[in-house]
Amino acid sequence: MAAPGRRIALDVMSGDESPRSRIRAALRALGTYSDLHLILVGDHSVIADELSSVSFDHARLDIVHAEKTIGMDEKPSAALRAKEGSSMWVALEQVASGYASACVSAGNTGALMVMGRFALKTFVGIDRPAIAASIPSAGGSVLLLDMGANVDCSSTNLYQFAIMGSQLVASAGGIASPRVGLLNVGTEDIKGNEQVRLANRLLREDGRLNYIGYIEGHDVFAGRADVVVCDGFVGNIALKTGEGVACLIRDSLVDAFQQTLWRRFLSLLIAPVMRKLYKSIDPVVYNGASFLGLQGIVVKSHGHSNEEGFLRAIEEAVREVDSDVPGRLAEEVEAMLKG
Repeated sequence: MAAPGRRIALDVMSGDESPRSRIRAALRALGTYSDLHLILVGDHSVIADELSSVSFDHARLDIVHAEKTIGMDEKPSAALRAKEGSSMWVALEQVASGYASACVSAGNTGALMVMGRFALKTFVGIDRPAIAASIPSAGGSVLLLDMGANVDCSSTNLYQFAIMGSQLVASAGGIASPRVGLLNVGTEDIKGNEQVRLANRLLREDGRLNYIGYIEGHDVFAGRADVVVCDGFVGNIALKTGEGVACLIRDSLVDAFQQTLWRRFLSLLIAPVMRKLYKSIDPVVYNGASFLGLQGIVVKSHGHSNEEGFLRAIEEAVREVDSDVPGRLAEEVEAMLKG
């Protein structure tokens, strides 16, 4: 079989939004990338009906039927047992078979992780995949992992996350020597639990990493590091807290400028600046989390992401395909084991 290149499978049925927003995002992606080929996985009649009213390059879009959809509240173990015929599983199968080079889904995170491990397997030497996503920082963005796949992590898990995160930023982000920080409750050597302290030792001993040591929560958004490593319990809380603060800032500014006529006038004058600020902290702009450690590219879109958000997830998949992230990760893992 020929190399799939920019051929990406999209699970358009899963998530909290309607398939329409996923399909519309797919069509926009086709318009952006002239050599992109997309596989829309889901209910054939629903997809065909949505496509019937728009024009697109039929040669670059396939429909693969899947009769079932995994629910957002379904337990991962139950989802795995019921995987056959689901849009999520069929999309992953496109990657496992080599027909597609990446998969994007907005579905149940736990189910996607379990199915991804089952269909694609992890690299030899990687105990657990990690969910990694970019979030806004003073330096532009920072990669945070794990985002919730592993709430209890050993020091070895954290070390492996650092290796994978550093390689993702180097290959897909274009930063030659990413700064890696380990999230902790303080910067002193004695701070943190045993797993974090042991991970700190492992990271300091690996000369291939640009490891800068411990960082605290406020440092995540200050641009001190390019990669921030933590367990999934801490990472998910950090992500959701950051999103909440971003929404608070946006809503507070809108409310403040609507209180008087003079403030409304001022808001018109600074509207371009405010739009730039909103964009810099908008979670939609940073949508698209990578499942690192799997032998294939799987990108998780937020469950309630709209058309714009799902498009961002597709764009993340394209970047990882172009950068051959799995191939580069395989090399790093092999070097890690030899070291």
